[in-house]
Amino acid sequence: MQIAAKKLGVEILVVEAKAPEDFDGAFAEIGRSRADALVIWNDTMLIGQSSSLGKLAAKRKLPTMGYHSALPENGGLASYGANRLDMVRRAAIYVDKILKGAKPADLPIEQPTKFELVINMKSSAT
Repeated sequence: MQIAAKKLGVEILVVEAKAPEDFDGAFAEIGRSRADALVIWNDTMLIGQSSSLGKLAAKRKLPTMGYHSALPENGGLASYGANRLDMVRRAAIYVDKILKGAKPADLPIEQPTKFELVINMKSSAT
């Protein structure tokens, strides 16, 4: 992201939030910096809080992109990431194979093959 930003002449400000309690302070820092947009990193805690983050972004009218569809469903601008339902289905296939005697070490590592782009049309119009 840093390399692409440099080529585009865009400055990236990294703001940490290690827990949901840090969100108000993080958004305050983002506001002070007069950021034009926000990208939510692919982090388990942040993904789990996509709904809250979407609402905070909408409240501040800050275009926000992330990895989980709960973000645009709750006020963020868009999300793009692996289709979670497909990943769960693939995991179930692996569990079935293991329960039938397959050795986990012998199973191939798979990358996601289905991705979804979700755009909040209401948010994109403002």
